[in-house]
Amino acid sequence: MPIISEIAEAQDELKAIRRDIHAHPELCYEEARTAELVASKLESWDIEVTRGLGKTGVVGVLRKGTSKRAVGLRADMDALPIPELNTFAHASKHANKMHACGHDGHTAMLLGAARYLATHRDFDGTVVFIFQPAEEGGGGAKAMIDDGLFQQFPVDAVFALHNWPGMAAGSFGARVGATQASSNEFEIRIEGVGAHAAIPHDGVDPVFTALQIGTGLQSIVTRNKRPIDAAVLSITKMEAGHAVNAIPTTATLAGTVRTFSVEVLDLIETRMKEIVTATAAAYRCKADVNFVRNYPPTVNTEAETQFALGVMQDVAGVDHVNTNIDPTMGAEDFSYMLLERPGCYGYIGNGQGAHREHGHGIGPCMLHNSSYDFNDEVLPLGSTYWVRLVQKFLAPA
Repeated sequence: MPIISEIAEAQDELKAIRRDIHAHPELCYEEARTAELVASKLESWDIEVTRGLGKTGVVGVLRKGTSKRAVGLRADMDALPIPELNTFAHASKHANKMHACGHDGHTAMLLGAARYLATHRDFDGTVVFIFQPAEEGGGGAKAMIDDGLFQQFPVDAVFALHNWPGMAAGSFGARVGATQASSNEFEIRIEGVGAHAAIPHDGVDPVFTALQIGTGLQSIVTRNKRPIDAAVLSITKMEAGHAVNAIPTTATLAGTVRTFSVEVLDLIETRMKEIVTATAAAYRCKADVNFVRNYPPTVNTEAETQFALGVMQDVAGVDHVNTNIDPTMGAEDFSYMLLERPGCYGYIGNGQGAHREHGHGIGPCMLHNSSYDFNDEVLPLGSTYWVRLVQKFLAPA
């Protein structure tokens, strides 16, 4: 099933929208300009619009026919707090703000689908277009849910699509089950007794204790969880002392934990606290752990994922769809929506980076990289996927 010709003919307009958003990046919960652009476009196509859900989120609703079936389609809108190295015409106009994850493309693809569906309305039911703020660490999906997203706009299933660099343009992928990990962070504060470094027996050394704790924590991954259960425990920050000849009073360790299941996460948190407390006591220190759970794992439901994969195959062909794409230890707050409704978080190939124009920065075209840029060539493909998904999900009885 080829790209819809009407959408293909609108590629230049979709590209202009995408590049305009790219040039004006806005960080989480600051997406006022982007949200207004989205809302204005939807209203111009006679789509019912609700602004301000989850602070800066936008929801568009399109109804046709008598069916009570409804489907939610989500795109994220926020940028990242990193500088852009690219110098092409649509590069960021704001220092230390950049669309380095392709949310500009996600928004443009969903807008392209919204316009087509509003024009043709060849479905029976309700389409809910969800333009979400603050995916990059702000929990915008949860904020929209807490504001009553699924109470005001009930759906039978919800779907999202993320671009994936290194995956061939023209291809898709998804998997049943966990596709992205939970994101969690911890801080361990160790308290000892300061002393002169030449007289260590007069003190209680929190630095030495921190080193033992750091080593001990790795036993959780290697000796406490099942080897087949993937997990990452990374200590990424250590702070202690200011002078080379003084044992400090305190030391701090901090880092991240990633898992594909809540059960493994529970195990890691429990064992971490046990090891920290016992190790600190063994070396006569006191210690406490602040463990913060950010995003839960993103877990695709089977029926909805198989459905989405079928649509992808219809659009791109069987040979261009990976039906069991590798999971990633990255995190995604679409996970909150999947806790509320069944659905699928899928991927669209962004290519190897050859699409970047002259003036791209030094570095690979990877997510969260200062030289990244979304591949405009896949905009019509992504919009077509959304349209075909709606037509199939809301097919007249």
